[in-house]
Amino acid sequence: MAKTIETVEAALSGPTPGQVLRGRIFGHRGLMLGGIVLLVIFVVAILAPLIAPHDPYAQNIMARMQPPVWHDRGTWDHPLGTDHLGRDYLSRLLYGARISLLIGGFAALISGLIGTFMGVAAGYFGGKIDNIVTFVINVRLAMPVVLVALAIVAVFGGSLEVVILVLGFLLWDRFAVVMRSSTQQLRSMEYVNAARAIGCSTRRIIFSEIMPNILNNLIVVVTLEMAHAILLEAALSFLGLGVQPPTPSWGLMVSEGKKMLLFEPWLITIPGIALFVLVLAINLMGDGLRDVSAPENRN
Repeated sequence: MAKTIETVEAALSGPTPGQVLRGRIFGHRGLMLGGIVLLVIFVVAILAPLIAPHDPYAQNIMARMQPPVWHDRGTWDHPLGTDHLGRDYLSRLLYGARISLLIGGFAALISGLIGTFMGVAAGYFGGKIDNIVTFVINVRLAMPVVLVALAIVAVFGGSLEVVILVLGFLLWDRFAVVMRSSTQQLRSMEYVNAARAIGCSTRRIIFSEIMPNILNNLIVVVTLEMAHAILLEAALSFLGLGVQPPTPSWGLMVSEGKKMLLFEPWLITIPGIALFVLVLAINLMGDGLRDVSAPENRN
């Protein structure tokens, strides 16, 4: 009897579920690294008007094409140099983080809502709904994203709002495929059948039984599509059909610097590294959140 009491007391005095979750979060190096880098970029984007040394739109032809401070001709007045119009590169880089995060976030939100709704509906109900959704997914997969985006942006014009809507309505297919497959695996599980047996509504089953168990897959797809949207925006801006000048965009900065690639490579290297770091941080954070939120890791 005494041993039983000691065992119960030891179990009760063990770590709480919250402590275990915090331990997994802070013990995951990829999640911490990606989260810290993404947080820094987010804070920098929010505080850009306060920390930017110059107006990102201000032109100074007399100071054009100044190299970064680590070059012999560089000055601390423009730590990352200036572009072909004399605009401060550091200021444009800081403001460009806003554009990338804004487009990536809203495009992932729009596509996530569309794809998750279609995928869960097809996976749970099956039958004709599944056939219709599968047909729509196949039609979407047959359409090359970049070419369709280029055509739509060329017709309606390149602007921040148009780019967000175009990417949001083109990147839902991965959400739909993953959510459909995950829901099909869960709809015949015992706890779902038990919820049906006790009279739970379809809405409650989907939101209380299905969605929590596909959340980790959804997180991974959100981060993948957010990074995908950021890269597609950069590609569209590079081709001149994305965010239009003089709006500071990392893809547009790469496009404007490509003519001087052989002479001033830093014009492309700096925004290119910024894009690489942002996309890497998003993917690291997504992988970490997937590991932490996986059903087998929950208590």
